[in-house]
Formats: sequence, C-alpha cells, structure tokens
Amino acid sequence: MTTPSEATDTALPRWQTPKWRAFTAIAVTYITIVFATAFSFLALPAIAEDFDVTLRAVGWIVIIESLLVAALLLPLGGLADAIGDKRVLSIGIAIFGAGTLFAGLAPTFVTLIVARVIMALGNALVQSVGTGMVVAVFPANERGLAMGAQTSAVAIGSAGAPLLGGLGLAVLSWNTMFLLLLIPTALSYLAAHTLVPDHQLREIDPDRRFDISGSVLSALAVAVLVVTINNPFSLDWLSPGILVGAATAAGLLAAFIRWELRTEHPMLELRLFAISVYRTAVSLRVLGFLASTVTNLLLPVYLLSFRQAGAATAGVILAGAAVGMFIAAQISGRMYDRFGPRAPTLIGLGLQTVVSLVFAFSTDTTSMFVIGIGTAVSGFAMGMWNVPNNGAMLGATPPQFLGVGGAFTNVTRTLGNVLGQAMAATVVAGVMAAQGFDIPLGELDENPAAGIAFNDGWRVAYLIAAGLTVALIALATRLPGRAESNGQS
Repeated sequence: MTTPSEATDTALPRWQTPKWRAFTAIAVTYITIVFATAFSFLALPAIAEDFDVTLRAVGWIVIIESLLVAALLLPLGGLADAIGDKRVLSIGIAIFGAGTLFAGLAPTFVTLIVARVIMALGNALVQSVGTGMVVAVFPANERGLAMGAQTSAVAIGSAGAPLLGGLGLAVLSWNTMFLLLLIPTALSYLAAHTLVPDHQLREIDPDRRFDISGSVLSALAVAVLVVTINNPFSLDWLSPGILVGAATAAGLLAAFIRWELRTEHPMLELRLFAISVYRTAVSLRVLGFLASTVTNLLLPVYLLSFRQAGAATAGVILAGAAVGMFIAAQISGRMYDRFGPRAPTLIGLGLQTVVSLVFAFSTDTTSMFVIGIGTAVSGFAMGMWNVPNNGAMLGATPPQFLGVGGAFTNVTRTLGNVLGQAMAATVVAGVMAAQGFDIPLGELDENPAAGIAFNDGWRVAYLIAAGLTVALIALATRLPGRAESNGQS
C-alpha cells in the first residue's frame, strides 16, 4: 500500500520530493563541516607561524576537535532522540557558525583554541543527527541509496579541502578562509529551516527520558580512551600515564555498560549487539577504519617529506581519494539495496588489501602515477565497504534510536581512525628509532638514511594493514547476501 508521502514523492520531480529536499539540507551542512575539518589540517603551518607556536602545540587545533566530537556524539544523539532532529541540527549549525566567526577573528592562539571548541560542539551536534535523519527520510528499500548520497557529500567536502583550501591559502590568510566558511554555513542554516520538515522525521517515544548518567559516563569513557590512544604528549606506551588512562577508560566503559543495561531509558540500546548483523558491522567498521586510516596519516608525509612533491601535486593526489570515494558511494549504495551488504563490502575490502600491498612496496622511485592511481582506488575501496556497513548498522537500529544509532556509527569510525593513527605512527617511529633515527619528518629529504628508515616503517605499517584487511574479508562473509536480509538478525 502506498503511503501519502510516497505518493507525493512519485508525483514530484526527484529533487523536489520531501526526502531529497531534507537530504539537500543535510548534505550542504556535511560538505561545509567536512571541508572545515580538513582545511584545519592544511592551515596548521600558517597558524603556527602567525602565533609563533610549535607544531606540537598547534596540533591541538585538530586534537581538541577530534576529542570533543568523539566524546559528545553519543550524548547528543540521545538528546536528538528525546527532543527532535531538526532542532538539534539547526542549533548545531548556528553554534558551528559562531565558532567559525570567532576563529576567523581570533587575536591570540588561546582564543583560537576556544573557537575550535565552539566549532567542535556545533560539529558534534550536526553529526549526532545527520546520519539518522538521512535514514529516516528514505524508505528501507533505498537505504543504500541514502548512505551512498551521504558518503558522496562527505567526499565532496574532502576533495574540496586540498584543492580549494590549498589554493585559498596560497592567496588569502587562514583567518580569511575561516571567515569565508560563514557563507556555506549560512546557506546550511537556511536550508535546514526551509527544506527539513517541521514535523519529527521518525518515531520518538514521548515517555522516554534523556539518559543523563549514561551520557556523562559515555562522554568520559570516550574522551579518556581517545586521549590515551592519541597519546598527544608522546608518553612511552608502558608508562604509568598510559596505563592509568587505559584502566580508567576500561572502568568508565564497564560502568556505562552496566548502567545502560539496568536503566529504564537507556541512551544506547546495547541489546542491539545480540543481533549478528549489527555485531559484525560494528567490528568491521572499527577495524576497517583502523586499516584504512594508515593512508590518511602516512601518505601526506610520503608525498611532501619523503618524495618532496610540490603542494599542488600532493593536493591533486590526495583529492583523488575523495573522488574515488564519491564514485564508489553511488555504486555500492545501489548494490546494497539490490544485493545486500556482503557483495559490496567484500569488493571494497579486497581492493583495500591490494592497495595496501602496492603501497607497502612503494619506494622513492615509484611512479607518482602509480601512487595517484593507488590513492584513488583506496578512496574507491573505502566507499565500497563504508556505505553498506553504515546501512547494515542502521538497518538493525529501531527508529526511536536512530539519533544515537547514527551517532554511534560516527563514534566507531572515530575510534578506528584514532587506533589506526596510533598504530601507524608507533610502527613508523619504532622502526626509525630501531635504526637510530629520531628526527622531524620534515627533515627526511636531508638525510637519505633516515628516508630509508621511514620507508621501512611505512612498509611494515602497510603490511599490518593488509593482513588486518584480509582477516576482515573473512569476517565480512558473515554479512547477509540478499537485499531482503538487510537489518535482520
């Protein structure tokens, strides 16, 4: 039987239907925030020079955002489940805009850090509802299409940063670039108010209360875990600080799980882990991002410091990953809707394994064309497995938990990224130290022997990533192989 909303969708041109109007608002917001996040990495050297701070200190510009977004996603997703998606989205865009304005006008490094905290809060609010809203406005048989479209929006923002952001920094100050971000932010706010319907997009339990205790426990657990894994103070991995951090994170996580299983109104429905598809998808997501983020961390160092490629060349190559992700998102979304999550996931992980092996044996003489193709295929591989993975997790999530469910997909991605960055950095630094080198990566071109040591560490990191991805291929065979099985145990 056709519902009124489906009948309306059929009568209107595709891009004027309610689901695509709502998605447009979410997509514009995602593009803006992803661009701003990626641009912050590009601007670090210029910010360090302007404020005369070290690169280690300026790194907190991005660390503070990653930390706060990871810690706040679940509580804010629970808040959206309680008070509504559109309200949280609009508040998030407004706060992000205020932080962006503050960043562009920041007179000191400390005020810039405060501005980044404000931007991170807005970012977390948007991410906490964005994925759940996309799932809510599309019918179940178009979930792959919805996830593919969302991933495409992320890819556009990712590609724009090294291209437009790099070009902008060549002619404008980083302050001006932050201020220019107010234009798409204002468009996002306008789109959220005019294109997203006022009525709630999904079912909400009117008797459900916001889980304050669970929110505090989850925020603390994630924050301590991310800081411990990220190891921003470069402590020894067996030092008391790291061991205490790990023990504290484990204790907070145990307390959170115990509370969520006992409370009448849990923020995160942990019983979802009893569903085989959900358990498998969560494991694939964390470990898949752990393996794939090796490229995100090491490839810029390889291009700029080891190979001494120009900024323009490096920007084009790095943007290739986003282009590959954009293309794959369209393909894998449709495959998911038709065949279920198993086939596109296996294709994506298979390609990721091949790319990891190609990069593992790349040296200072490997053709830049090969590196460029490998980078594009790496992005394509991520798009192929990420879209069905998102669909499988959210397909198993009840509608009233889509807010926190969508936020949890972002938390697991962040956790995988942090673990992957820590693994890659530790492996490369360990191999270089074992060969007697402990120098800034920017000096690799000045010391050929140090460059060889970096290349050896790079190889070990990619071989570990390839081995992990092979194991994930075996795990992915447990996913449903038919479209009608999506979201079922």
